[in-house]
Amino acid sequence: MAVHPIDYRYGSEEMLRIWDEENKLQRLLDVEAALARAHAKVGNIPEESARVISERANTKYVTVERVKEIEAEIGHDIMAVVRALSDVCGEHGKYVHLGATSNDIIDTANALLIRDSLDIIEKDLKDLRSILKELAKKHKYTVCIGRTHGQHAVPTTYGMKFALWLDEIQRHIERLHQLKERVLVGKMRGAVGTGASFGDRALEIERLVMEDLGLKPARITNQIVQRDVYAELVFFLALVASTLDKIALEIRNLQRTEILEVSEPFGKKQVGSSTMPHKRNPVRSEKVSGLARVLYSNVIPALLNNPLWHERDLTNSSVERVILPESFVLLDEMLKTTKKILRDLEFFPENIRRNLYMTKNLIMAEPLMLKLAERGMSRQEAHELIRQLAMKAFREGRDLLEVARESEVIMRCLSEEDLESLRPENYIGKAGEIVDSVIKYVEEMEKRGL
Repeated sequence: MAVHPIDYRYGSEEMLRIWDEENKLQRLLDVEAALARAHAKVGNIPEESARVISERANTKYVTVERVKEIEAEIGHDIMAVVRALSDVCGEHGKYVHLGATSNDIIDTANALLIRDSLDIIEKDLKDLRSILKELAKKHKYTVCIGRTHGQHAVPTTYGMKFALWLDEIQRHIERLHQLKERVLVGKMRGAVGTGASFGDRALEIERLVMEDLGLKPARITNQIVQRDVYAELVFFLALVASTLDKIALEIRNLQRTEILEVSEPFGKKQVGSSTMPHKRNPVRSEKVSGLARVLYSNVIPALLNNPLWHERDLTNSSVERVILPESFVLLDEMLKTTKKILRDLEFFPENIRRNLYMTKNLIMAEPLMLKLAERGMSRQEAHELIRQLAMKAFREGRDLLEVARESEVIMRCLSEEDLESLRPENYIGKAGEIVDSVIKYVEEMEKRGL
């Protein structure tokens, strides 16, 4: 019976497969097998025993059902895995879990799950980067109104919007590479992190296990890998979610009926409302924004998991069973949804132009003020003059430039040609060059594999 929506509604099959019960069990078994092989390499156990344990450390032999059955009896999840594996290994089972504590297995297995999950996140981020790069190129000079405080400000371009998001996604990709160095670590050091249970060759055994699994050993641990690492991971996932939320929020606003400059894709048979047949609701973007709130909320428990009693307690364990799969699966859903939205984003050029000219050139107040300053008028004096004229134009519903032409002060300073040049399309500064600089940087990072 499915209860949580990630069981049946959210996340790709590849991400869900990583965090399903059977794969999580397999990763625990992978660590137990690597430990047995390490013991054999240093001569602690027979090579034949390591071979048998490695062969039987598979969910074909150690089933989820059997582990649950043992756990119900003894009340310990990892010991249930150890017993189930030992049982199928016969006489060689006595070497299973030799020297290890539960979190040697759990934390190292978690690193494997996290590595696989981050690989998917990285691929989606790079896909999203490619989509945004093409949009930035295509719309480098698609001039539109910029808005601050929800009000019309001065012109910008859609290329600037997309390049802004592109640059942010690139930062996430770079953060991800940095994060991997810290989060993809395991441990094999026993109950309080000293390695005493593994004897004189403890650090060698740990090194062999981690090399076998493609991980690095944590520099120092107590019973667990320290949870500042997990907190950083969950914060990173939430930070990516905040960028997707930002993109979705902008699209939702730009899709408002009164604005309608862009729209997320709407299928031919898609239903917008159960009662209003005409509706084209931005449901994908709203889903992205909604799921982001869950990822934000997971940051707090991740932070609370870092301070534990002495060498550790168990208060982090139940939390991580929830927030790790939930954060990865929901971000996976958000990334794939955002890719679809942007890949098929619909533009309404006539509305973009209409909104650009909606305020009857009030948005040209800044360049008009600056022209007066260029001609010798005090910047502050010019600001106050244009402010008064802009308020007059607003009250009377007239074009700002028309009102400006009635000002003797302005016409003494400026020519008709000066006023005619004040068009929104002419006031985008170095937008094109700025977009190009972002694209150039991103392409350089792509060549470096970042």
